[in-house]
Amino acid sequence: MTRAMPEYRRASLALFLSGFATFSLLYCVQPLLPVFSDAFGITPASSSLSLSVSTISLAIAILFAAPLAERFGRRELIFAALLASSVLNIAAGIAPDWTVMLVLRALEGATLGGVPAVAMTYLAEEIEPAELAAAMGLYIAGNALGGMIGRIGCGVLTEYVGWRAAMGLMGAVDLAAAVAFIVLLPRSRHFLPRGRLGARYHMTAWANHLFRSALPAVYLTGALLMGAFVTIFNYAGYRLTAPPFDFSQTQQGLLFSVYIFGVGASSLAGILSDRIGRQRVLPAGIVTMMTGILLTMTASVPVIVIGISLLTIGFFASHAVASGWVGRLAKTDRGHASSLYLLCYYMGAGIAGSAGGWFWSSWRWPGITGFTLAMLTVAMGAALWLAERVRRAA
Repeated sequence: MTRAMPEYRRASLALFLSGFATFSLLYCVQPLLPVFSDAFGITPASSSLSLSVSTISLAIAILFAAPLAERFGRRELIFAALLASSVLNIAAGIAPDWTVMLVLRALEGATLGGVPAVAMTYLAEEIEPAELAAAMGLYIAGNALGGMIGRIGCGVLTEYVGWRAAMGLMGAVDLAAAVAFIVLLPRSRHFLPRGRLGARYHMTAWANHLFRSALPAVYLTGALLMGAFVTIFNYAGYRLTAPPFDFSQTQQGLLFSVYIFGVGASSLAGILSDRIGRQRVLPAGIVTMMTGILLTMTASVPVIVIGISLLTIGFFASHAVASGWVGRLAKTDRGHASSLYLLCYYMGAGIAGSAGGWFWSSWRWPGITGFTLAMLTVAMGAALWLAERVRRAA
């Protein structure tokens, strides 16, 4: 498909909606972490598990989604995943205790695992290579918008109708997005079901990507970028709802409106990558994230908002570039390559997001900034190594 074709526009919109639904469901609990601490009498680190168990189970499920997609198809698997995840989010809103909440959130993450890798693979197979980065950027823009609406919606609604109703409403919105997705997305033209391929085939495909290519540098970069990004947003709420800031739940939720910058940044990064190269755009995105984190160290609310905005811009630009690089570097078994990237990406979110609770409890915000800057420093090293590797191979 090319941009001149109506199928391209339908596919782009459908996958935009799938990204929107995935991230709004996954991250709608993030502004609620302080609320969960009060409602269930738990620590910040324990509260962060409502997000971490989802991201970790999503990461693991992605490995199973790739083989299933080879057998049953891309379109059907994404629709089933969105449908089940939306229902589980509604169920989590009526969970009677913290244990049930975590079980439902883990199941929700597992069902969401059927979306990201399969969506990326669909794009890599169906979109012309010269226009892939732009299409991938639009998909990531859907992620950004979904993350923003999920966070703001639940944050604001919680103040007026309570967190349970807020989560239920978010699930209902994403049920509608799932229906729109299945109606809009054209059937695959370059994919044929491959039946039972066997465990050996899948293990060999994953091993080839891990040990015989430059992809591990992309995987490491994705894990560290996501880990740093989620950690900042997990604990910003605890900082800003406490003195001297004393944000209300609505104010904290509105902080996530900075995600709108991620929508534009991801699309722009995709276009720039096609024009000037990923090896230039990715380091620039990481530097932007680091600058934003440093700005959050101040006690000025406007400067903190600017810092979080820069963090968001840099993250979504970097993620759009890194995820697009997977499709270009993987010459075969792209579904397996995408699943490994997203495994690392979401494991980074789950592990770092919860580990950040220890840094918060021990050193408050200076501990969080030090932890995230250390991760981004390693990510920069991996990105520069990858750029040099690709330049030599050109």
